[in-house]
Amino acid sequence: MIEFKGVNKYYGAHHVLRDITMTVSRGEVVVVCGPSGSGKSTLIKCVNALEPYQDGKILVDGFDVGSSARSATHLRRRVGMVFQNFELYPHLSVIDNICLAQRIVLKREAEEARERARRLLDRVGLKDKEAVYPTSLSGGQQQRIAIARALALDPEVMLFDEPTSALDPEMINEVLDVMTALAADGMTMMVVTHEMGFARRVASRVVFMDMGEVVEDCPTAEFFDHPQSRSDRAQLFLDKILSH
Repeated sequence: MIEFKGVNKYYGAHHVLRDITMTVSRGEVVVVCGPSGSGKSTLIKCVNALEPYQDGKILVDGFDVGSSARSATHLRRRVGMVFQNFELYPHLSVIDNICLAQRIVLKREAEEARERARRLLDRVGLKDKEAVYPTSLSGGQQQRIAIARALALDPEVMLFDEPTSALDPEMINEVLDVMTALAADGMTMMVVTHEMGFARRVASRVVFMDMGEVVEDCPTAEFFDHPQSRSDRAQLFLDKILSH
């Protein structure tokens, strides 16, 4: 479903992604973890053409992400993205936030878009919030609205860039529960997160990155349950995360 073939990215002289080669199969949930500055967020932004890369190829269901700038709209119809800071429009109501891209990108009629938005609000447990504005919602509610907005374009892949990092602890589970349900429904997902409980429970695979490299790429059970197979860098990261 997603193929990385020798992908390299630079910010000037800084080598951010180093020869990334891996595949995410349809229906897989791949958690990408690692220390700050390891290239995790950059990696998934490259999948959605939010960041250019200099070498290699990224294919999404056979579609070449780097083929041309004008292909970005086509790509974003297939790849949904959820950011750590929600990125909702504060001047639009919840339902209008979810309808906007449907109208612009999919050319849906207003009532069809609103009906789709209402079904998604029900799915994320917020059907009573369609008329309110994002600033009156909690962080967890805003993130669930952001997930509904991404799903409104009927994507084949969902990308999550640290979706709980801006949330208070009591709000984290309400977002992870929505993501867990998505995974159970068979959605292909790449998730950048430090939530190791979610990774252990939901992920098909764990990819551990450090200094722009994929250091570990293995089934979830192997990553967590077989420390003798982990690199020193992955072990140090896990020790720090799990001790908090």
